[in-house]
Amino acid sequence: MTSYPAAQPVQKYTRVAMAFHWLIAALIVWGFSLGWIMTDIPGFTPTKLRYFSWHKWIGVTVLVLALARLAWRALNPPPALPEGIHGWEKLAAHAGHAALYVLMLAIPVSGYFYTSAAGVPVVYLGVLPLPRLIAANHALAEILKPIHIYLNWVLLAAVAGHLLAVVKHQLIDRQRLLARMLPFGR
Repeated sequence: MTSYPAAQPVQKYTRVAMAFHWLIAALIVWGFSLGWIMTDIPGFTPTKLRYFSWHKWIGVTVLVLALARLAWRALNPPPALPEGIHGWEKLAAHAGHAALYVLMLAIPVSGYFYTSAAGVPVVYLGVLPLPRLIAANHALAEILKPIHIYLNWVLLAAVAGHLLAVVKHQLIDRQRLLARMLPFGR
């Protein structure tokens, strides 16, 4: 087991990268929670409709922030992983991050396509009508709905893997990887 020397400072992500990370993470948790709750509300109550609107707004926001985050990352590469991390772990970390980025884009897009195919407009924050990219098509909506749901479950699994890796490196390997993404501490 390789340990990370306590005296060695941790190479941190930029503050902008940290802000993107934590803001998008919070929005994803909120959007997933709303999706879980809203689908269990029977009928079309005002609360259910409000939750659906919020869920869509969160999805659009995550999509825009994820695109901005990718642009930021392209211009500001993340710090290198510490030396004590094995090659297969680095490969797994890169694959996991790639999967998270793909899902941060694919889930909102699949939800947007599903909503369009269902014939429901998306009016961002209740003021900005977004264009329909797909004509209303009930058969297509029935295909896109489970895709959107499935992608969310895949995201949940990817996030769980991400968190388990952080816990392993933090508590077992003592590599202080969490400090790289926290705005406080060194």
